[in-house]
Amino acid sequence: MQMIGQLLVMGINLYTIAVFIYILSSWIPNLRESNFGQMLGSIVEPYLEPFRRIIPPIGGMIDLSPIVALIALRLAQSGVYAIFF
Repeated sequence: MQMIGQLLVMGINLYTIAVFIYILSSWIPNLRESNFGQMLGSIVEPYLEPFRRIIPPIGGMIDLSPIVALIALRLAQSGVYAIFF
């Protein structure tokens, strides 16, 4: 059972890193339009979309939904720790 927990925690960590890189890629011009950015977007956008529907951007420009999505990933990781360890 511990091995399953370790794999889940590792997967959550990797996905958290992917979301974080995707968030930072919005600050670099044309990175999201590159092959890497499009591939990362196809992995991360389905996860971020429900958060964007719930949390509207502040002032039309500042999107806080990725921060809430990262917090949700951390809470999921804490739940995995509580169940498997």
